[in-house]
Amino acid sequence: MKYTQLGRTGLKVSRLVLGTMNFGPQTDEADSHTIMDAALDAGINFFDTANVYGWGENKGRTEEIIGSWFAKGGGRRDKVVLATKVYGNMGTDGTPVWPNHDKLSAVNIRRAVDASLKRLGTDHIDVYQFHHIDRATPFDEIWQAIDVLVQQGKILYAASSNFPGYKIAQANEAAARRGSLGLVSEQCLYNLFERRAEMEVIPAAQEYGLGVIPWSPLHGGLLGGVIRKEGEGSRRASGRSAETLADPAVRTRLQSYEDLLDKHGLEPGEAALAWLLTRPGVTGPIVGPRTLAQLESALRAVELELSPELLTGLDDIFPGPGPSPEAFAW
Repeated sequence: MKYTQLGRTGLKVSRLVLGTMNFGPQTDEADSHTIMDAALDAGINFFDTANVYGWGENKGRTEEIIGSWFAKGGGRRDKVVLATKVYGNMGTDGTPVWPNHDKLSAVNIRRAVDASLKRLGTDHIDVYQFHHIDRATPFDEIWQAIDVLVQQGKILYAASSNFPGYKIAQANEAAARRGSLGLVSEQCLYNLFERRAEMEVIPAAQEYGLGVIPWSPLHGGLLGGVIRKEGEGSRRASGRSAETLADPAVRTRLQSYEDLLDKHGLEPGEAALAWLLTRPGVTGPIVGPRTLAQLESALRAVELELSPELLTGLDDIFPGPGPSPEAFAW
């Protein structure tokens, strides 16, 4: 496994991030433990989760599965850089448990971190991420709450997820005024198919020293060889991916993508991950395996070297928007 610094911090993290969103809803506890053991054995030390994972009536279940894995001992907790998230509504019927039991008020941050620590069975969270912007809560209040948690030893770093560029700037300018470290990473939607983050989110992250952690690196499976798999009868796209794939123009682009990678003898999913590892500012993409085989495929991506010819071909099929303001102005 290869490692890098998380943004401007001294924290060393693996170039792949183990996403755990499937643990519980898709993958049972025993298999989840097997995947985490395999990830750790392969050198992946950065594990990502969220308080809401488990979904529906089972919100929090994913954190509990990670907690039961930590409880097995063997230095598991000490070897892992643990990241979880706060913001989500933890109620099970579509409404908050109580009016202040979601988003980023100081009240909810304090309550949510204690609840996550209990489910995770640990005394601290390494990277505590804001899952979404909270338009109603000023950053001075958010940083006051975070500073207290850092002083208490409950969290070490704060980070963002799904923040636009201007909110990254606002957050870290507010932190600087307080003498606080501020955000150290941004977790955003970024892949070959969806490159809008290149306009402002990634430049803002680089300017303020945040590591970039792409989620959905295969764009819901569309970049994982979906057309070939349909032809083989091994898998069909569903949900949003199926709706996107129904567009003839999208199918044409994806066919060109799969043909290009077939020419170079590469698996589409592995190449899509390897492409992200070449992108400026990227710490490592989140891989969310449902099975051990999917994890093994993701691990191979770290060792792939993409040729300049292939990178040019990928840009031709999936051109990025370019930097702002040139992307939308002269």
